[in-house]
Amino acid sequence: MKILVIGHTVVDRIFTKGNEIVKPGGIFHSIIALKNISEKKDEIYLCSAVSKTGEDIFAELYNKINRKYVNYVDRIPEVKLTLHDGKERDEIYSNITQNLTPPMDELNDFDGIFINMITGFDVTLKQMERIRKGFKGVIYFDVHTFSRGVSKDMNRYFRRIPEFFKWASNIDILQANEKEMQTLSGKSDEIEIAAELISYGIEFIIVTKAEQGATLFFNKDDKIESVFIESIKVNAVNKVGCGDIFGAVFFYNYIKSGDIIDSLRFANITAGVSTLYSHVDEFKNLKRDVLQRYN
Repeated sequence: MKILVIGHTVVDRIFTKGNEIVKPGGIFHSIIALKNISEKKDEIYLCSAVSKTGEDIFAELYNKINRKYVNYVDRIPEVKLTLHDGKERDEIYSNITQNLTPPMDELNDFDGIFINMITGFDVTLKQMERIRKGFKGVIYFDVHTFSRGVSKDMNRYFRRIPEFFKWASNIDILQANEKEMQTLSGKSDEIEIAAELISYGIEFIIVTKAEQGATLFFNKDDKIESVFIESIKVNAVNKVGCGDIFGAVFFYNYIKSGDIIDSLRFANITAGVSTLYSHVDEFKNLKRDVLQRYN
């Protein structure tokens, strides 16, 4: 199985309780999950950008996947993440770069395309339309920071995404958290938003709900149905990247099995397990730790 992952590589500067931690971020989280959950025969291709001066913190992982579509740039985005208990984190970006360059002529070489809007500038609408037109398989779209505008001082703030219906018509599976979901429509009720988005052509909508779990919306016999799966109970030590990991693992399992409910359950477990890891080296145990809870 071959999966193409599209999203910006980012340096995270995480501020919590007066401490600063510098970590690889952005699409790195999706890739580390895919690499450690997938089978050896699977191929993970990354469309992203890195800088030669700061490549070291990404190199060990990225050298284990196919880097055919990874380009070099002078600087990659950095994000200052200020974490708070019980509310959304604050994000301040610097070095926001231009959109990436997906391999438009090679799209049908892949079994699935996973797009994570890490910065919100990862792909343009025109690119999204070309991807949809040129690809016959499943396209997964994580709204992520696309839900946030950019202020003059580079703060990211939630806003309604202009004309999101144009994007929605090119997406098969959409992921958003509860706050991001509110940026996709003029409606406020979650089910009504899901119904509107599904009317544009989206098949499945996943709303992640942090420690609570995740809800899946879909159309069945012209009626919007939903399935909710609770998160596993863990004593989390690191929640950064949890949603990115959830999405990547859900997509991988769905492409592999076609079972939407089981994929939701597996992704929920994986996201919960990932919050127990404080260092990237611990991800080598991801599949083992997930399967212990899954079985």
